[in-house]
Amino acid sequence: MNTAFLLAAQQAQQQGSAWPMIIMMVAVFAIMWLFMIRPQQKKQKEIRKFQNSLKEGDRVVTGGGVFGTVKRINLTDNTIDIEIARGVTITVDKGYVFQSPADNVQPANK
Repeated sequence: MNTAFLLAAQQAQQQGSAWPMIIMMVAVFAIMWLFMIRPQQKKQKEIRKFQNSLKEGDRVVTGGGVFGTVKRINLTDNTIDIEIARGVTITVDKGYVFQSPADNVQPANK
């Protein structure tokens, strides 16, 4: 019984303030937000900006990996007609259209 009392007294002495743990949790969240969430928000903003500035003739790639050229934009139902081959047109939701990687390639400086 004496041992149990000593253990309880020792545990009571070891318990301190909860502030260091709270500060650590806030710091971890802040670091996650700075390095993970914020860059993703910026990227999504750029994608939305591209999708809203689409015009006929732009080269795009769909979320499924199909490359093509924008032929018609239907703003009422938010779809885009994309020509993927001569005479072959598909209709895709505007949210699944991204900028073609071939258009992003910068020529190498020599």
